[in-house]
Amino acid sequence: MAKHEVKDRGYIFEIVKANIIALIIALIAVLLSALAVKLFNISDSAIPVINQVIKSLAIFLGCIIALRKPNNGWLRGAVSGLIFVWLSFLVFSLLDNHFQFGLSLFNDCVLGTLSGLISGIIAVNVRNHH
Repeated sequence: MAKHEVKDRGYIFEIVKANIIALIIALIAVLLSALAVKLFNISDSAIPVINQVIKSLAIFLGCIIALRKPNNGWLRGAVSGLIFVWLSFLVFSLLDNHFQFGLSLFNDCVLGTLSGLISGIIAVNVRNHH
């Protein structure tokens, strides 16, 4: 097996791991935010903002925890963010029993990719300097 094949598999494993971590974090955060919305009578108009913060934070933490290899952190982060958006869309749509494709999904893809890109850069640079 060539050295670059092992390296590529390691990168793929990191992306899978980042998405599993991010999805778990997002599921827990959504449950906690639903409880907070109910307990503190938070306005329905705040829910989309809360959801975006949860998604971005989940992507960030998934990348920080999982992306350990040097080089191309921006790319692995961006791919992780985009995959996370699609995975979370699938999971939450299944839980809600309602799939809605539209502009908000496109916006989520852009935000998720950018969040991942930035998170990947931070993850790789934090690892390289410590």
